[in-house]
Amino acid sequence: MNLLRTKSIEQSIADADEPGRKLKRSLSTWDLMIMGVAVAVGAGIFSVGAKAAANFSGPAVTVSFAIAAVTCALAIMCYAEFATAIPVAGSAYVFTYATMGEVLAWIIGWNLILELFTAAAVIAKYWGIYLSKVFALMGADVPPALSIGGVDLYWGAFLIVAIFTVLLVLGTKLSARVGNVFTLIKIAVVLFVIVVGFTYVKFENYTPFVPAAEPTAGGSADVLKQSFFGFLTGAAPAQYGTLGIFAGAALVFFAFIGFDVVATSAEEVKNPQKTLPRGIFGGLAVVTLLYILVSLALTGMVSYTDLAAAKNPTLTTAFEAVGDTTAAKVIAFGSLIGLTTVIMVLLMGLSRVVLAMSRDGLLPRSLSKTSDKRSTPVRLQVICGAAVALVAGLTNVDLLEEMINIGTLSAFVMVSLGILVLRKKRPDLKPSFRVPFGKVLPVVSAVLCLYLMTNLAVETWIFFAGWLVVGLIIYFSYGQKHSRLNERFASAKSAVDGTDSGSDTAADAKDAALSR
Repeated sequence: MNLLRTKSIEQSIADADEPGRKLKRSLSTWDLMIMGVAVAVGAGIFSVGAKAAANFSGPAVTVSFAIAAVTCALAIMCYAEFATAIPVAGSAYVFTYATMGEVLAWIIGWNLILELFTAAAVIAKYWGIYLSKVFALMGADVPPALSIGGVDLYWGAFLIVAIFTVLLVLGTKLSARVGNVFTLIKIAVVLFVIVVGFTYVKFENYTPFVPAAEPTAGGSADVLKQSFFGFLTGAAPAQYGTLGIFAGAALVFFAFIGFDVVATSAEEVKNPQKTLPRGIFGGLAVVTLLYILVSLALTGMVSYTDLAAAKNPTLTTAFEAVGDTTAAKVIAFGSLIGLTTVIMVLLMGLSRVVLAMSRDGLLPRSLSKTSDKRSTPVRLQVICGAAVALVAGLTNVDLLEEMINIGTLSAFVMVSLGILVLRKKRPDLKPSFRVPFGKVLPVVSAVLCLYLMTNLAVETWIFFAGWLVVGLIIYFSYGQKHSRLNERFASAKSAVDGTDSGSDTAADAKDAALSR
């Protein structure tokens, strides 16, 4: 059993062109840039920043965003180099398969499913809640959930997931056009928030910029809520201070998850060698600027202690605190629009990761079939949409918010290290984009991502360990046996064993096995 067998880049590209299982190249640089902004400018900018300021960083949440942005930028450089070398669907899963072996590729693919599925479900549920808030602002009392047989059903989650599942089935280009319109609207709303927010800024609210560390309200009872790093070092559960800035960075990293999702669309991009780097970095630059400006406006409008006093602090909390109910209404509308496009991109990314894994036989091959007419994975997209809708509508999925971050960061670590392996194994490759400064930046990226992972809560690591155990059970009971790479190795080995070991034919068969 060779768990570290790798799949050649040439084979990955050939599999992506298999009739009945290939995707259509239709996305431009603009589409990719908007896609990155679409998935990033959503829950992160409207709620996560306020939560990080209230509970971890205080006014230094701006620094938290900057740390998260730098970490994301370093990892995305590695993604861009990989994506221009291997322009197929699957993102970090495919990259790991080509460099570090099948079992590690499975783990990363499994973690990407965790990230994208959980994110789509969490945000779909929030979308339904925000929809009810918009109705309330219009004077209509429409509850976010309906009680059916004693079970709360969040009907809004079903609605939005169903709409975008249909759009994605109809075609990637069509859904991208719809996403472009929504994204431009929400950027306008964010710019409105920044301009109006700065008119209420009071510089005394920025003091102290880094609040002194203090014990959490629950004391030692909060051990599962404290950072894993704090737990390992024996520190008592605390908030704020220097460690609070990094804990805040680990939380707001959620706001940057969109850019690894963009990389999953590599197979649907026109001229990926040039389009992917431009689209990814253009989107990241726009998003980082918006986040920093919003966080400055937020913490300048109200004291972080006022945000901490709110049960669920958001941008709306800040505007309500200064008495601007009109802006609060605009933000409620902007939040709804913002979350809409996030759901669309996450659903697309989820289906593309599962598509890549099923092509390789690690999941049932029937899932990777695409429509002859539109070249979209219709069956798979419907399955993903239905699963997300059920979980979002019927469970308390928001308890697993940090699982999104740990899944993303684990993938970032593997991709960053994978670049070093790729360069060593395949020096003949000449991708159109290369991470500068040799080995330095990939190593720094991996270390930063790993450190941010340790700043997530202890309970998140416990859930993550459970998720990995389930994934490994599935791999060894199904994926390892049905792997197409396993079949190729077995068939090549049979060819070698069935040939005179001293003959030229045997040598040729052995070479063929190794090339696979």
